[in-house]
Amino acid sequence: MIKRTPYEPGTFCWVGLATSDPEAAKAFYAALFGWQLEDLLAGEAGTYTLLRRRSEDVAILYRQTVEARSAGAPPHWTSYISVDDAEATAARVGKLGGAAVFRRPFDVLDAGRVVAVRDPLGAIVSLWQPRSRVGATLIDEVGALCWNELTTTDVERAKSFYHDLFGWEYGTGRGGQSTIEAAGRPIGNIRGQTSQERGAAPSWLPHFMVEEAETAVREAQHLGGRRLPSIHSGRSFAIADPQGAEFAVRDAPGNKAPSPEHGS
Repeated sequence: MIKRTPYEPGTFCWVGLATSDPEAAKAFYAALFGWQLEDLLAGEAGTYTLLRRRSEDVAILYRQTVEARSAGAPPHWTSYISVDDAEATAARVGKLGGAAVFRRPFDVLDAGRVVAVRDPLGAIVSLWQPRSRVGATLIDEVGALCWNELTTTDVERAKSFYHDLFGWEYGTGRGGQSTIEAAGRPIGNIRGQTSQERGAAPSWLPHFMVEEAETAVREAQHLGGRRLPSIHSGRSFAIADPQGAEFAVRDAPGNKAPSPEHGS
């Protein structure tokens, strides 16, 4: 088990689900991943649910804001990137050609400070300034976050933005995908949209490790989710939960799937 202590700035530290039906979403993910649930108060953010695996923090879940629901925003997962200073990083975002602060910084009690930003192509990611909570304390294990993938309309522009903001470097994986390298290790990838995805907004997609991805897809369908047509890399399969939030499942390394940084 890989238990995380503080994350290096510029690396993914956890993910959050904004959903239209928290109770239904909690039942779906608890059944699919074996997550335990704990509802907590979050100051001005209202309440949220901490999602755990073997008593370790994996992700968070919360009801979409009234504003988001009124605007017709669909339920969605958001990837969080650890930063030393949320305000200072958000200020830099606004200076990087076309990027914008999507939602102002706010405190989640003493857990941390968060701000959502939009990259120049439209993909949204959240910045997490940790306080009492570093983010997920379990990663790269079955039932936990193991990868983040950005699909975008302009790979080179996206790479330049994230390099300037976080100092990310890039490698080239199988199929020409760009592997994100930060703090000395691969943490995700960036790829262009497929023909099936064109017309959709650029977005980040979190991947959760499972014992066997095809089995997890069938279980998700049994629970009311649906398999999406895109297969992103190696043995990863995209799924929409019953409320429509998209994520991916990925084979554990013991299944001898290609490592995510090499693509397909």
